[in-house]
Amino acid sequence: MPRPATVDDHRSRLRRGGYRTRKDATEALQRLRDRDRVRQGELLTTGQWLLRWYSTVEPHLRPSTARGYRKHLEQYLVPLLGHELLCELTNEGVQQAFSSIVRRHQSAGRPISAGTLRRIQATLRAALNVAVRNEMLTTNPARHLDLPRAPRPHPVVWTDGRVAEWERTGERPPVAVWTPAQTAAFLAYASGHRLYALYHLYALRGLRRGEGVGLRWSDFDASGRTLTVARQLQQRENGRLEACPVKTRAGERTIALDGSTVRILSTHRNQQRREKLAAGIEWNESGYVFTDVYGSPLRPDHVGHVFQGMVRRSGLPPVRLHDLRHGAASLALTGGSDLKVIQAQLGHSTIVTTADTYTSVLPETAHLSAEATARVVIDAARMISRGIRSQPKTRKRRSGIRPAAIAGRRIRSSE
Repeated sequence: MPRPATVDDHRSRLRRGGYRTRKDATEALQRLRDRDRVRQGELLTTGQWLLRWYSTVEPHLRPSTARGYRKHLEQYLVPLLGHELLCELTNEGVQQAFSSIVRRHQSAGRPISAGTLRRIQATLRAALNVAVRNEMLTTNPARHLDLPRAPRPHPVVWTDGRVAEWERTGERPPVAVWTPAQTAAFLAYASGHRLYALYHLYALRGLRRGEGVGLRWSDFDASGRTLTVARQLQQRENGRLEACPVKTRAGERTIALDGSTVRILSTHRNQQRREKLAAGIEWNESGYVFTDVYGSPLRPDHVGHVFQGMVRRSGLPPVRLHDLRHGAASLALTGGSDLKVIQAQLGHSTIVTTADTYTSVLPETAHLSAEATARVVIDAARMISRGIRSQPKTRKRRSGIRPAAIAGRRIRSSE
């Protein structure tokens, strides 16, 4: 059984068949022998082009993006489309390939999400866009595909009812956030851990995972009570950690800190100094805020594994580390922060992302809003009631006689 193609493969045998006449077959053979067309790339297979494209862009990608592209190529795109000539790739053929992906996952009992399909499509579109720019294709056949819509994840809060249902059935929402009381309970549980300050930042300031482990002491201003987010740490497939730019340009930001968080970070720095003395010559002066006991920066996946272990042991309902980011936005909203301030805190490019995705309304906030709305109507009703009671009583008018006529009659009598 032949092994599956990988992005390290650069040669494949080209096979074509199913021609209706000998003339069609002869013309196809002539095209294969046309060296000019080969040099132009017209007779590359789609698989050859995808691998060539990946080898060109991979050095410039963030590690997480490179891993995603590689997975999409090896598991889906090269096996399904790799044998097709690039110049003969059609929208119909690409659509059939994506339908095959859906059927394969359904038959295995693991339905593929709409979001994953969209990401695979994005990888293929990026590769074929370069082919269009190089005039190897006239249009991009991966642009207009009929794929399921990927709904934006809607965070829900771990209310008492949802917690009871999770305890009974084990089912959990895809994206869930803790209430303020649950967040406080977790921080109290984690307070003795050497990385407590890191999880405190995740929960209250909403840093992304890579941003937290990418902080350096030069980013911390204790007197100004600020923290500058300027980079993130990501891990390449060879295991090497790499400092990368933050996710978006708006992600480069300076975050205001409360006095309690400043004290927690200062305590963490003192703890790190003690670890440096204990490590002696084995200490690595990396400059990072959060390190192992020898001063080396932390791997983002390690931070996630430690967090999941603490959540399980704490007995709290499950959340992902990234869900703390959702929760931080909701806590800030409950605390009265303006939406624009929350956008800057999280490093979003637009306020729409902040409003639609990250500000899941906590029960306390919803109740305050409901009370405030009802108070507006109640206060208006009271004003109307007071106005009616304070209105002076007037004499009953004679039926059918207009007030203007009465006034005129009085004036004539006085003359």
